[in-house]
Amino acid sequence: MQARSILIGFVAFFCISFTLPAAADSNAAKNAPPMQVIAAAIKKAAFVPSSPAPIKNNSAEHIAQEQDVIVFTAPPRESPEEAQEIYQPIAEYLSRTIGKKVIYKNAGTWGVYRTEMLKGSYDLVFDGPHFNSYRMEKLSHNILVKIPERHEFVVIVRKDQAISGLAQMAGRTFCAHAPPNLGTLVLLSQFDNPARQPVILSTNGWDNIYQGVMSGKCMGGVLPMANLKKFDRANAMKVVFKTQAMPNQAFSAGPRISAEDQMKITQALTSVDASAVTAKLRAAYKVGDSFTQANNQEYQGLAEYLRNEWGYY
Repeated sequence: MQARSILIGFVAFFCISFTLPAAADSNAAKNAPPMQVIAAAIKKAAFVPSSPAPIKNNSAEHIAQEQDVIVFTAPPRESPEEAQEIYQPIAEYLSRTIGKKVIYKNAGTWGVYRTEMLKGSYDLVFDGPHFNSYRMEKLSHNILVKIPERHEFVVIVRKDQAISGLAQMAGRTFCAHAPPNLGTLVLLSQFDNPARQPVILSTNGWDNIYQGVMSGKCMGGVLPMANLKKFDRANAMKVVFKTQAMPNQAFSAGPRISAEDQMKITQALTSVDASAVTAKLRAAYKVGDSFTQANNQEYQGLAEYLRNEWGYY
C-alpha cells in the first residue's frame, strides 16, 4: 500500500507540471474516475506538438548579406574535392590580403550555379568570358583579372571528309562540351535555322573531342586552336571555321565589393605573391606564370552567346 501511495503521488506531481486541460473539458473531467483524469492529462501533455526547428538558410546570398563576407565561386566543372583544392587557397589568400573574410562556395550543379548567379548571390566569380560579359551587363560586375592568353575556337573535320565549310555541316554530329560551354555556343550561333541545327554529342575534355572526330564517332568537333595544335601532330584535321580571338576566363567582382576592395583583389591576384596559391588553378587551365589585369571593355558583347540559353534573357 505504501508503494502504491508513493506511485500515485509521483504521477499526480508529474501531471501538475503540464498545462491543465482546456476549460471546455473540465466538466467531463470532474465526473471521470481519478486515474482516468490523470491518464488523460498525461496523454494530452505527451502529444502537444513542438515548434518546428528553424530552417537554416545556407544560400550564398544569405551568407553574403547576413554574415558580412565575400562569397567566391566558380562553375562546378570539377568534383567538389578537386574544386576545394583549387579555389580554397585563393579564398584564404584574399582574406589575408584584403582584410575581409572571403569564403569559397561550391555550387554543386550547373543548375544551382546559374540560379544563384542570376540572383546576384556571388560576389567574386571565376569563369568564362561570356559569363563575365553577362554579369557585367546585367549584374553590375567589374572584370578584374584574366588568363592572359586569348581564345580562338575552331571547328574541325578529318581531312578525308568532303567538307569545305561549316554550312555543309548542318544536321551533322559534333563532339563538343555541353552548353553553356563557350565553344559549343559559338558553334550553335552559326546555325540560325532551327530545323538545321548541329547534333551535339556531349563530350568532356578537349582531348576526347579530338579523338571523337578522329575515330569517326562525330563528323566534326569544336575546340580551342591551341588544343588542336597540341593534339594534331599527324596533321589529320582541317579547320572549316575559326572565330576571332576573344578574351579568356576571368575573375569578376560584384557591387557588394567596394571599389577599393576590388582594386586590392586585382593587385593581390596579379602579384608575385599569388603564384603559389593560384598554381593549381593555372595548371588546370594551362595558364602561364600569372594572371593579368582585365577591363570591362574587352568583354563587351560576349554575353550574346547566352542569348538562346534558358534563364539568362
